Amino acid sequence: MALPPRQLRPTASAWIALALTAAFLLPAAARAQGSTDQQKFAAENEAAMTRMMDGMAVPPSGNIDQDFAAMMIPHHQGAIDMAMAELRYGRNEQLRRIAQEIVVEQLQEIAAMRLALGQPLPPSAPAPTQPSQPASTDQPPPQADGHSHAKHAH
Repeated sequence: MALPPRQLRPTASAWIALALTAAFLLPAAARAQGSTDQQKFAAENEAAMTRMMDGMAVPPSGNIDQDFAAMMIPHHQGAIDMAMAELRYGRNEQLRRIAQEIVVEQLQEIAAMRLALGQPLPPSAPAPTQPSQPASTDQPPPQADGHSHAKHAH
């Protein structure tokens, strides 16, 4: 003869076991995400360092200025790439601010070195730390009174 089904109710010890399990599993999940970010950060930095070191391996050309810039530009780009990784994965606001400054300053120095050597600058683009801006139209915005100066020949 089968026994009638019992209504199951969690006991106090079951609640405690559930709470302890959650207390251990939730931080482990957070650590796993942190570990994933740490792995991505480490991989991006390793790739940046490799590109930088490869780019800096410039055979002497006989022109000291050209050689200096040829080595420093990849060095500065490596700093930009590493700063971008900090911005993607870092949490310390002071270091993130420093990383933003590194990006801006190193881009400016790369441009200055290229100009000093008479090299063309790359096309303008938003800073890598900023979202791209929507394309502007050729038409000026209408005036508040609905009157546009674009219609008049000057």
